[in-house]
Amino acid sequence: MMWSSIPDQYPLEEEYKKSTGVTPADISSLRQWLLTQPHLPAEHITDLDLILAYHCCERSSEVAKQVLDLNLTLRTLFVNFYKDRLMNDKIEAIHHTALLLPLEIKTRENYSVIYSRLLDYDPKHFVFADCVRTILMVVDLWQYKTGTWPGFVILIDLDRITLGHLARLDLQTIQQFLYFLQEAMLMKVKGLHFLNAPSFMDKLMMMIKPFMKKDLLDVLHIHQIGSKSLEQFVSTAGLPKEAGGKYKTFNECRDDVIAALKANVDYFVAENKKRVVEARRPGKPKTISDIFGGVEGSFKKLEID
Repeated sequence: MMWSSIPDQYPLEEEYKKSTGVTPADISSLRQWLLTQPHLPAEHITDLDLILAYHCCERSSEVAKQVLDLNLTLRTLFVNFYKDRLMNDKIEAIHHTALLLPLEIKTRENYSVIYSRLLDYDPKHFVFADCVRTILMVVDLWQYKTGTWPGFVILIDLDRITLGHLARLDLQTIQQFLYFLQEAMLMKVKGLHFLNAPSFMDKLMMMIKPFMKKDLLDVLHIHQIGSKSLEQFVSTAGLPKEAGGKYKTFNECRDDVIAALKANVDYFVAENKKRVVEARRPGKPKTISDIFGGVEGSFKKLEID
């Protein structure tokens, strides 16, 4: 069944049947802890949220508590990505600029895969923060529909990317996105693949590498234009037709994702309530400066020769 056609949240009874080792007793214990945290929105956190946190932290309660707190804290602080999320005309327009597609196929290890690429190649229409905001909406909805995954792999197709697009990347957004991806996403990131790497790939790497930990660098793979090297990780038959696969066309894929977001307005209404009230946090409230050491706002867009 396509993820986008699942009518509601992934059933908990199905989740507990997976070979994750997560039990209802584990989740009940996390729930009890959550009720002792006055700054966290316990009444809006679902058992599935707790399962996702516990599973991605290898069933360590202490780590899961820290990661869940950080996840909710960043959802509150990263307003560019998470404030007032809803499917509106602006978000729909972003899907006409970039394709952000959960694939139906899995990797050889049964990891879930998301594929992203530009659909509109005009750099003037490319706003990186908007693309991040939108891909995070898609991933959240996808997890809500399908539950835990053994791992998560990101494919970024750089076909038709130009230096003009790189010039529109801002380091603050890169830093926040990569920090969230590595430290706070409720999933196990098992691969980051760049497809159709352009001649100036070194310039892109210069921008993103400072924000990547060794664990992510170890699973980073760069595939040259015309290379078949992706095939050893994931069957390229599962990619959209124009990307060399046998799945739907780019436009059909885009329309499926837009339809899924439009059909799940209630999900985002509920998700917008999963935010921290810093004034209630024991100790002192957290700010972006606490997380990034006061460097926010100091980044300027990189000048690329």
